[in-house]
Amino acid sequence: MAAGEQYVPGPASGAQALKDGEKWTLILVRELRHPPEKVWLALTDPAHLREWAPFDADANLAEAGPVKLTWVATGRTAEAAVTRAEAPRRLEVGDMRWELEPTVGGTRLRLWHRIDRRFIAWGAAGWHIGFDVLDRLLSGTPIGRMAAGGEGWQRLTAEYARLLEVEKPGAQAPAQK
Repeated sequence: MAAGEQYVPGPASGAQALKDGEKWTLILVRELRHPPEKVWLALTDPAHLREWAPFDADANLAEAGPVKLTWVATGRTAEAAVTRAEAPRRLEVGDMRWELEPTVGGTRLRLWHRIDRRFIAWGAAGWHIGFDVLDRLLSGTPIGRMAAGGEGWQRLTAEYARLLEVEKPGAQAPAQK
């Protein structure tokens, strides 16, 4: 970013939350202005992930096998596995599935993330910011991985809570009917 320029995330959009039994899945769709091969590299290479993703990986995600993911916001490390890596179309790692679809202007990126219902809005806001950072990184104007916090994060979390009709983090779940 230019000196004095401040990153402000755009409005909440392109998200769904689906219940599957006791589990919830957050689905996000983002249009990126870059070809699938370039997006694939950013999704799988640990060095690229450190520039934009909410987690660090101890192995390349382009190959099936075990991997440790360390979530930046919490410092929590989780054992996971790359169960599917079909360059540059589909990637499945732990509770996440990515699909890349070529478009006229670049790539439609879809993410399915199985997540605790209490953290859906928070997760949507985090991925939204991460995708903004990814898009700028791939455009050659990196702004650095964004940490949780700030007014933009709070506003975005509240917008996703309304959009997805889920509670804000820390709020009690509505009573079951």
